[in-house]
Amino acid sequence: MGSFASLDEAAVAGKRVVLRTDLNVPTKDGVITDLTRIERAATTIKELAEKGARVVVLCHFGRPKGHEDKYSQKFLVEPLAKAIGRPVEWSAEVIGADAVAKSKLLPNGGVLLMENVRFHPEEEKNDPAFAKGLAELGDLYVNDAFSAAHRAHASTEGMAKLLPRYAGRLMQAELEALGKALEHPKKPVAALVGGAKVSTKLDLLGNLVAKVDMLIIGGGMANTFLFAQGHEVGKSLCEKDLADTARDILAKAKAANCEIVLPTDVVVAGAFAAHAPNKAVAVTEVPADQMILDAGPKSAADIAKRLESCKTLVWNGPLGAFEIEPFDAATNIVAQAAAKLTEKGGLLTVAGGGDTVSALAHAGVEDKFSYISTAGGAFLEWLEGKELPGVAALSS
Repeated sequence: MGSFASLDEAAVAGKRVVLRTDLNVPTKDGVITDLTRIERAATTIKELAEKGARVVVLCHFGRPKGHEDKYSQKFLVEPLAKAIGRPVEWSAEVIGADAVAKSKLLPNGGVLLMENVRFHPEEEKNDPAFAKGLAELGDLYVNDAFSAAHRAHASTEGMAKLLPRYAGRLMQAELEALGKALEHPKKPVAALVGGAKVSTKLDLLGNLVAKVDMLIIGGGMANTFLFAQGHEVGKSLCEKDLADTARDILAKAKAANCEIVLPTDVVVAGAFAAHAPNKAVAVTEVPADQMILDAGPKSAADIAKRLESCKTLVWNGPLGAFEIEPFDAATNIVAQAAAKLTEKGGLLTVAGGGDTVSALAHAGVEDKFSYISTAGGAFLEWLEGKELPGVAALSS
């Protein structure tokens, strides 16, 4: 990922610090349903303010098409102020004379939240003139939004070329955790990849087989691999047209000395519904009128046992349809086993991706893994081995 400067190296007292962070919180009927992103962002904001910086907060909310009132960020002022324990001022403008004037009027330790940076189409186009306008808001630039680092936008990449640049504490924690997981890991390294479709994770699987010692495949994508090996999968979700692709991945793994772990038994049911009548069967005995909805108990126990010999685990995706009981069992068993090994100090566990965060929270282990990334797309692109523009821009 290259080296980057952290806040430990930044002299921020009395300086205007433009902080790109992630406050893109989930809402329902105008009410925030999860404060996690605000709480995580608060760490860097508080540190900067306590050091006497004048903090100018840039972020986005939703996917507006130009200026849309329903995507205004003004509603974030109060919860952000509560999270950081100090007042937050508001700017209805992102660039221009009024916005710059407000940034200059900030007292030391003051915090100013700007309007949605995506109200301007130039943001996502990484327009140089727009990036220059944003840079006029501050003396230093801090990027704390790893979740947006896979986008080469004006506030994530363009600005970093115009001001002294630093990684915020969230960005630093993410980069350090990911570096330990795949760039400089303690071996043996295992990766657990689940989810519905192989087609969405081809780059991911291709990158991982060259980097890990063991690749555990679960979820709907395991069905495609089982089918590629000649097993019947009944009514299960399965991308049969990707059987050759699955066989290619298996061959690449063998050539790279990466062991592929697939379920040996599965839980099947006649319907995708909570508490549908179900049973565990060997992968060789899936009934034609049933669908695979989870890895079986023997497979879950086997994976949990295998992790005892590993030093590093990277996790992306559930092993089954964890949203509905009892098809959450395998994910819960393996997640709890990984959490116990982590607590004992024997396993570094790094996880991320939308469904993964929900699945690990459902299993009750969200605070027991070494690191759980909420970054979604950026986490996946990092796993795929792609360069993240927002991270590359911070490299010194």
